[in-house]
Amino acid sequence: MAPRNRWLRIVLSGLIAALLYLPALGAPPLWEPDEGRYAEIAREMVISGDYVTPRDNMVRYFEKPPLVYWAESAAIHLFGPTEFAIRLPAALFTAGEVAATCAIGEAMFGAAAGLTSAVVLALCPLVFAFARFATLDPALTFLLTMAVGAFYFAAAPGDFGSRASRRWMLVASAMLALGTLAKGPVALILGGAIALAWILVERRGREIARMPILRCVAVYTIIAVPWFVAAGLRNPGFLRFFFVHEHLQRFVSSQEHGWGPYFFIPIVVGGTWPWLFFVPSGVAIARETRDSARTRSALRLLGIWFALIFIFFSIPRSKLGSYILPAIPPIAIVAGLALSRLSAMGNERVERLMRLFALVNVIGALTAVAVLIALRGKIGTALALDGSTIAATVAAGSIAASLLARTSRRSSYVFAAIAITMATTTVLGEHARIDASAQTSYRALARQVEQYRGCAVASYRHYVQSLPFYTGQRELLVQYWGELAPFAESPEERAGFIGTEGKLRELWASSQCVVLIANRKDLSALAQSLSPAPQIIGCEGKKLALYNRTPTESALGCTAEPDANGDKTSFQQPVRTPLGNATAGL
Repeated sequence: MAPRNRWLRIVLSGLIAALLYLPALGAPPLWEPDEGRYAEIAREMVISGDYVTPRDNMVRYFEKPPLVYWAESAAIHLFGPTEFAIRLPAALFTAGEVAATCAIGEAMFGAAAGLTSAVVLALCPLVFAFARFATLDPALTFLLTMAVGAFYFAAAPGDFGSRASRRWMLVASAMLALGTLAKGPVALILGGAIALAWILVERRGREIARMPILRCVAVYTIIAVPWFVAAGLRNPGFLRFFFVHEHLQRFVSSQEHGWGPYFFIPIVVGGTWPWLFFVPSGVAIARETRDSARTRSALRLLGIWFALIFIFFSIPRSKLGSYILPAIPPIAIVAGLALSRLSAMGNERVERLMRLFALVNVIGALTAVAVLIALRGKIGTALALDGSTIAATVAAGSIAASLLARTSRRSSYVFAAIAITMATTTVLGEHARIDASAQTSYRALARQVEQYRGCAVASYRHYVQSLPFYTGQRELLVQYWGELAPFAESPEERAGFIGTEGKLRELWASSQCVVLIANRKDLSALAQSLSPAPQIIGCEGKKLALYNRTPTESALGCTAEPDANGDKTSFQQPVRTPLGNATAGL
């Protein structure tokens, strides 16, 4: 593959990734809480026309900066307030990340390695999952990957004083600025730390003086700072909350999503398997290459890139699996290097490697199936079957790849077998996501509530984040403030909260029709405290929709009891079910 076709390969890799991520993107309902939250913030930006102050359920929300909200708002303008529009930015950011990884891998190890790295990244389970999930991390990952790649392009020639090098430094600064607007100063901290650590490890610290630091600072400031200034002027207290509470305090003391320091080890292994298996071979190949100085320098950058991100996010107790996404591209590049050069390893060595690959996957699949069967009572039979099918598919694909390594002399067939296997698992994974939606989303419940448009909609001691997005109206929160508390200061914002049981009873008994979303565990108490007797008009998962009037005849209903699948409750007849009678046996 000739260097002159580089841009064609980069664009092609991004298009292939987009073709993987876009089909049926809007099919699954929004998951709670993240997808519902970000969808509603974007929707409120569109209807209010205010793109400076994010709002969730009509309350100012400053936990995250606005870049992804802006992208989702643009998609809503194009496609309407749909799940497809909300997830489209994540899919496109991830496709861009795949293209950027192709470019970086090619610059480091050649065209074949670059294209293979792109396919590996696109088919990493964790990357694929979050490419189809509306959250902020795909944007941060794309922009941080671009920034690290741009810095490598600036530094690789060994002369920061050249015009090309300076341009790449400015590109890196712009990407870090956009990353700051996507998820905060973590982009600048991680990008700067990776670049500085690599330069020092390479013993090139003296070259820092030749970098266009002032121009880089200017570019970063012009892009990143204006929104923070505007938001701070409009909302006193925002800057302290955002930088001190939301970032510094959460990093050093937050217990939210609390996990130990080893949390990301299984996430990385499971999220990059089976490609992670080939990373040791990629490291060995890089060390054995003729152009050892340049290749080892690139390998050190990849190692620093992964290690700093892994360590940084492992320090705080507050962790989510998506946080580790920015550390996946270096894994994909090293694995891509190994898979692109299997033929150079020698037939006997490749056969041994692939036999071990098949053995590890078969053992892993048997273990996974045993664990899933043991947990089927907690996760449901459907999910256990989905997971077992995925594990069996990976094992079968690894056996096929091992047989091809033995019978064929073309390493591309081996890679193709693994790639096809992982592409198949993406379809199975989407099926598993839909099966899991009954426990993690409330689109069907919202559709039931929509039939009572004009009534007050309230949630009891919780917040269904997607409900305002689906119904198009504010959700009154009963005895719950949660993450909306810090800026719920104005009378208009505080009007969305019902602070006591007494206020709820007053609203329930008033002339206003009310739909109340409640957890099943709260039914007995509500049946005794609310009058008139609540009527069940809908249900999904752990929640019921209750009504203070007689439901319409056309509405579907459900009983207070879960069905045979536990919390996966489907709508049932009859429609009118007085809560007092339905919960008599609870």
